[in-house]
Amino acid sequence: MSELLLLEFEGFGADVYERVNRLLGINMDSGEGDWPAGLHTHLAGPTEGGGWIVVEVWESQEDQDEFMKTRLGPALAKAGVTGPPKRAEWTKPRAHHTPKKASGKAR
Repeated sequence: MSELLLLEFEGFGADVYERVNRLLGINMDSGEGDWPAGLHTHLAGPTEGGGWIVVEVWESQEDQDEFMKTRLGPALAKAGVTGPPKRAEWTKPRAHHTPKKASGKAR
């Protein structure tokens, strides 16, 4: 079963997020790039309080740990992120689906 990771950062905005992803070789606009092995889903965006939240679904915590040690940790440091996230929480999701049904509303 997959693992769900919730990360919440303070003092971390879109500029830092984009810089980290450039360092990782991932284009968040197109979705193209060097995504880590074991990552199923990645969502990220600003919080009301001016921080940043990341929600990910991983095949295993070990896959994310390997990514953190070898790529993400160094990229965060290079982008100037020095402290740990405000919140880092793992849980086992009850379900993990990606429905593709259109809402029918114009965007």
